[in-house]
Amino acid sequence: MEKKISYLILVRHGQSEWNEKNLFTGWKNPTLTLKGVNEANLAGDKLKGLKINFDLHFTSKLIRAQKTGEIILNKLGQKNLVTIENKNLNERDYGELSGLNKDDARKKWGEEQVHIWRRSFDTPPPGGESLKDTSERVLPYFESQIKPLVESGKNILVCAHGNSLRSLIMSLESISPEEIVKLEIATGEPIIFSYTDEENKFKRKDL
Repeated sequence: MEKKISYLILVRHGQSEWNEKNLFTGWKNPTLTLKGVNEANLAGDKLKGLKINFDLHFTSKLIRAQKTGEIILNKLGQKNLVTIENKNLNERDYGELSGLNKDDARKKWGEEQVHIWRRSFDTPPPGGESLKDTSERVLPYFESQIKPLVESGKNILVCAHGNSLRSLIMSLESISPEEIVKLEIATGEPIIFSYTDEENKFKRKDL
């Protein structure tokens, strides 16, 4: 009997206007740049080769992720797919850093302090979230709403953000908190996990 394979595809949104300006974005809501639109189109082209018919698309409440998913699905000819938007998939909240140029933040708080806020697992910036805080909203949502669908044979597309996707990958690949903060996730680059009920686990695949 042929084993049934289902797919979970994660995509970080394409470049946003604030990525381009080197600003902390968090829950602020800039849209995609032209480069970001092109990255989303390229992601769609890469996924075409897999010939996956998606069953659902999950995204955050932020337009840069929503737009990325919309462009990908248009490329795949699946633009009418049901999309579920949820704030639990939002980028981590950068609090008082939101909207600040990263170089200006370093001048204000110091290089070392800003580095700690950006790259530690459990130290949040003032008024914001750490990666630990982010994972504590992302992972319960994933475990209850997304993972069971993939385990039941559904193909799921998730378009979200660097830190919400770090949280998912940390869980899916059993990466330690110390190592996950070092993981770089490129904009507009599909990350593919396959699942078979025979093995009962998610396996990362390269395009």
